[in-house]
Amino acid sequence: MRVFVTGSTGWIGSATVDELLANGHEVLGLVRSERSEAKLTAKGATALRGDLDRPETFHAGASEADAVVHLANKHDWADPDGNDRVQLGAVEAMLDALAGTAKPLVIANGLSGIVEGRAALETDASPAVGPRSDRAGTENLALDAVPRGIRSIAVRFAPSVHGRGDWGFVNWLAAAARRSGVSGYIGDGSAAWSAVHVTDAARLIRLGLEGAPAGARLHAVAEQAIATKGIAEALGEALGLPVTAIDPDDAAEHFGVVGHFFGQTMTGSSALTRERLGWEPVGPGLIEDILAGAYTID
Repeated sequence: MRVFVTGSTGWIGSATVDELLANGHEVLGLVRSERSEAKLTAKGATALRGDLDRPETFHAGASEADAVVHLANKHDWADPDGNDRVQLGAVEAMLDALAGTAKPLVIANGLSGIVEGRAALETDASPAVGPRSDRAGTENLALDAVPRGIRSIAVRFAPSVHGRGDWGFVNWLAAAARRSGVSGYIGDGSAAWSAVHVTDAARLIRLGLEGAPAGARLHAVAEQAIATKGIAEALGEALGLPVTAIDPDDAAEHFGVVGHFFGQTMTGSSALTRERLGWEPVGPGLIEDILAGAYTID
């Protein structure tokens, strides 16, 4: 397949491009800069210069491809409403490009906010509906478009998609530890996160693209529940720093933006995903990755 990938040089996107190319697919990646274009083409993929803000720059790439994987997100934490507007416009443009083709569209989402009090299941619909909801409700928007002749698939990622080079949540926790001189956890540290190695997440995307049915929700979850205190303890050991509890009222100041998430339990089951696709994670676990130096400064 010729696969159009947004976020093609991002953390998950880069691994996904590698996975697709290694398995015989062609990749057309959306890039915003000359540097990203060079990075992508060096792998043997093709670059399309454009931006999520301007759907006209990628409409042809989406419509002419055999499949679309939408991983890009502006992640402007200072302007979440603006993020959502961009996401909504981009997904609407992709749906218009794919309508009536039966081609697959893989759209990214997270586990946060799916359910409360237990691990999220693939059978749980996202409560985010409409443009004023989280991510402008784009998971439901895409899945609801199945009757339009689109094989829409949602992939929900664990809060930690980890590995060496990760610039996501665990990297931010490590940065906060270096900055403050302590590796912290919030409250009693009983909140828990799911986790998955980035190469396992990329393989799941490829398997979903190749074989998941229309309307499927897939969970990129290798480890279902890791206590946040355990994450802090591993970071403390890896960085040579003491470990301490942080009062919830001080979390935002201590951790920055990631403090909002580190105090939450964000977990999901991947039992149905594994059964449906035969996906079995093989990468290292999060604690193993941390202790092996994935988040230390070389």
